[in-house]
Order: sequence, then C-alpha cells, then structure tokens
Amino acid sequence: MATPPVTRTAGRPRRIVPTRRATELALVLAAVLIAVLGYAAVGLTIDGTVPADAGRYGAALGVLALLAHGTVRWKAPYADPLPLPIALLLNGVGLVVIYRLDRATPGDAARAQLLWSALGVGLFILVLLLLPDHKRLRRYAYVGALAALVLLVLPVFFPPVYGSRIWITVGPFSLQPGEFAKVLLAVFFAAYLAVHRDALALTGRRVRPGRGGEWRLPPGRVLAPVLVIWAAFVGVLVLETDLGTSLLFFGLFVVMLYVATARTGWIVIGLFLSAVAAVGVGWLSPHVHSRVNDWLDPLGSIAEGHGANQIAQSLFAFAWGGELGAGLGNGHSALIGFAAKSDFILATIGEELGLTGLIAVLLLYALLVSRGFRTGIALRDPFGRLLAIGLAALVGLQVFVVAGGVLDLIPLTGMTLPFVAQGGSSVVTNWIIVALLVRMSDAARRPGPGEGR
Repeated sequence: MATPPVTRTAGRPRRIVPTRRATELALVLAAVLIAVLGYAAVGLTIDGTVPADAGRYGAALGVLALLAHGTVRWKAPYADPLPLPIALLLNGVGLVVIYRLDRATPGDAARAQLLWSALGVGLFILVLLLLPDHKRLRRYAYVGALAALVLLVLPVFFPPVYGSRIWITVGPFSLQPGEFAKVLLAVFFAAYLAVHRDALALTGRRVRPGRGGEWRLPPGRVLAPVLVIWAAFVGVLVLETDLGTSLLFFGLFVVMLYVATARTGWIVIGLFLSAVAAVGVGWLSPHVHSRVNDWLDPLGSIAEGHGANQIAQSLFAFAWGGELGAGLGNGHSALIGFAAKSDFILATIGEELGLTGLIAVLLLYALLVSRGFRTGIALRDPFGRLLAIGLAALVGLQVFVVAGGVLDLIPLTGMTLPFVAQGGSSVVTNWIIVALLVRMSDAARRPGPGEGR
C-alpha cells in the first residue's frame, strides 16, 4: 500500500488523507449504467426493442444514486468509497433479474422492488443525517434487544406462509420483521461484548491447560445475559420453523464472541451446537425435514414420478447456464415456480449470466464483507469494531446460507439474497446496514488532529 503524501504546516508534518469521493461517484455512475444496460438487454431479447420506460427507470435509479452519493459527500466525506457503489450495483442487478422474471410470469414485482429500493436509499440517507456518531447506538443496546425479540414474536400470531411463521401480513401488505431484528441484535451484542470482552477472555474456570494455552469457561454472571437473549431468539425462531434466520443469528453470536475474545474454542463450540440444533429441528419439524430430504436427494422427486422439485430445477438452471450463460431473457428458471424471484433468484443469474456472472455477483458480496471487516479493524473503539465486523458478517452469512441452499450444498432455508432477491424488508434492512458501515468507515478514515485533506 502506498504511503500517503506528507506536507508541512507550521513546521509540523501533516498527512494528506484523500476522501475518495470522486472515485465513489465514478463507481456509482458505472453501477447505474450497468443496471440500465441490463434492463435494456432484457427488452431487446424478449421484445426485440428497448423497453419504453427504460429512460424513466434509469432516471429513477440515477436520482437515487446521486442523492445517496451527495449525502455521503456531505455527511461522511472520508467514508470508504466502495460500499455504496457495490450496494447500488447489486440492487440494480436484482431489479433487472426481477423484471426479467416478471416477463416470464405474470406480476409487477420489479416496480414494487424499485419502490422498496427507494425507501431503502431514503433510510440510508436518513441514517447518515441523524447518526453523526455510531457510538450513540450503545445507549439503546438493551432497548434494541427487547424490540428485536418483540419483532420476532409478532409473526407467531399470523398465519404461516409456505410453512414458516416469519411474516406479518395485513391485506396486500407483508413484512418480515426478522430482517430488522438482526441489526438490533448486532448492536446489542457489540455493546455488551465491548464491555465484557476481557471477562469473557481472561477470567473464569480453567478447563484444559496445555502448551498451546488454556481454555477458560467464562463466569456465568458475564455470559448468562448474552446466552439468555440468544436462547430466547433461537427458541422463537424454532417455533416459527425458520431455520435460516436461526442459523444466521447463531452465526452472528459465534462470530462476534470470537472477535471479542480471540478464542477459537468458541468456533468449535458454535459449530457443534449449530449441528445439534439443526439435526434436532430437522427431525422434529416436518417442514424442515422435507427440506433436508430434498437436500440429500435433490432428484428423488423425479425418480418417484412427481417431476423436478425446486432444488432440481435450480441445479438444471445452473447446468444450462454453463460458463457464459444463456443471455438475459433466454433462460427457463421461471420453471422453479413461486420462489424464482426470492429464494432462487441466484439460479436465474447462474442460468442467464453463467458461471462468470455468478462469480462476479459473489465477488461483489465478498468485497462488501471484506470492506466491512477492514472498517472494523481500523476503528479504535471496541464497540465500533465489533459492530462493523458483526454487520459485515451478517451479510456474508446470509449470502452463504442462501447460495448454499440454492446450490444444494446445505438444506434450503428460505432466506433472501441481500439486495438482489425480491423482498422489501430485506432490501430496506440491508441499506441500513450499508449506511452504518459507511458511517463507521468515515470515523475510521477521518484524519485526527494535525492531519487533513
């Protein structure tokens, strides 16, 4: 990494810290251009002409992008220049793929997704305007944990949707409150572990001494509140038969505990407990048990004469895409059925953009997560470090759970791919996550006394 230039002011060296806003603007415009070109490509493939509303679509996306960039330039001038363009590009790719699937199956999901995206960008701007310092969130950690638990309990009182009680449905309006709960839970864990990390890492009963160090069991009075909160969340999610969100929260808990204590034993314990919980739920819940059976034998429904199930259709879509894909508008992933725009949207990307497009999308997620980790490492305060790494881990874990299910690497969980899949709650929540990462990266990169632009 090149060393920033140093100038002298009043006899003292002053390091010049670039803001990188021009770089961000160029990447933002490129992201909008790629999304508009994709939208036009779908129309050219299916209708032989550019969609009549391509101009309005591009203008709407461009206005949202420029508003978000302007807010970052105004309120977080030293922020990392990559998270915003990555989020815009992923969101744009999702809008294009959903529009393409709208042309294959009746619906107007792309227009609704654009409205949710506009709301998400609006909340992104609002977070940057109203939250000048991420450390203020520590004051609301316990209130946020209670609010998150309430959000997770509410769907229990509503009818199940596709076997899971994770939705609040009122007429045509539906909301998945667990998406918002994950951010509140990350704030709580970051605040609590920032205070008690030394007690968790250095005190407690010694379990196994040895040359490689020793394992210590943390004091119950320190670990108990976190375990109680975590157990309450997982218990509610098991009752809702939502294994995906349960795994997501469990993974968040283990990652943040490891970051706070730097003890690899927590990873081992976490993997063991998650495996036990997954096996137990898989046997006790018929809904989850059927998904485990489909994972173990994705082509079994064909052999039984029932036709290809969703996993089988997804695998066929990936195989048909090959290395370069069939081209936008030329795929048949709509055969997956009702979940083609949500759980299985990655299959459409794999079929129509091929392995190349699939890897490009996954690399965008990897880059977004890595920038979040980098922000966490650069922050000096323990709360900010844990929160940034926790929020980045949330995105990474969700992508792994979704991609693993669609590719038949793990049982299908029914979660949405961040920014890309249809789902208003998911899009809005992930824009809030990006806003918090932008705010914290500004704090991490902002020059201290004696430094400047």
